Amino acid sequence: MSAGETVWPEDLAADIDRSGPVPLYFQVSSRLEAAIRSGEIPPGARLENEIAIAERLGLSRPTIRRAIQELVDKGLLVRRRGVGTQVVQGQVTRQVELTSLYEDLQNARQEPATRVLDLEVRPATDEVAQALGITVGADILYLRRLRFTGTTPVAILENTLPVDFADITAAQLEARGLYQILRGRGVAISVAKQKIGARRTHGDESELLDIDRGGPVLTMQRIAFDNSGRAVEVGHHCYRPDMYSFETTVVAR
Repeated sequence: MSAGETVWPEDLAADIDRSGPVPLYFQVSSRLEAAIRSGEIPPGARLENEIAIAERLGLSRPTIRRAIQELVDKGLLVRRRGVGTQVVQGQVTRQVELTSLYEDLQNARQEPATRVLDLEVRPATDEVAQALGITVGADILYLRRLRFTGTTPVAILENTLPVDFADITAAQLEARGLYQILRGRGVAISVAKQKIGARRTHGDESELLDIDRGGPVLTMQRIAFDNSGRAVEVGHHCYRPDMYSFETTVVAR
């Protein structure tokens, strides 16, 4: 059974108890969840439509719809326009600490890939100049990338760096994470200020992330500093909420 194939394992619901106290939708949902978590239904696989599943199991369409919605709510399935209901490729959870998305994907045993959308030297805006501690209008390196896990888009990454990093190439950015490149140049990023939020997509974000126009995205803004206290990177990132989440530990004072 390959990723992307329309699937429904033949014996998945063979032992459904139609007269017992456990709701039918819950029985279907539980068996489907177990099949997804075990890999029997692989990441990226598409489910049959609700009518076909209902006919196959001899159950009502509302029962199947509710069973599927349970797994959509858990983040295991996603409904995608023009595609149908699909098993999530594997959500990446980021601890709220100083790591890069590339490293997060590697640590989660995903397959990070990058498409460079923009890479150019441009004048610093007021906001960027203040963040980097440079003069407004001074040259900076601007880069915008689309990050994938496998073939599924996960995030749009916009970064601004001082102009002395202008020799970073698109080939380098497609092969490695930005922080890996910076460390390879002797830059030790020691601290960052960041803000996490959410908003609706705008511009070309919906198309790039393959989500509904105006749909929600998670956001992170970050200013990273090296061990001398110099600001070396300003980031504005947005993430697909079905593919990514932030996690932190809160301790009582």
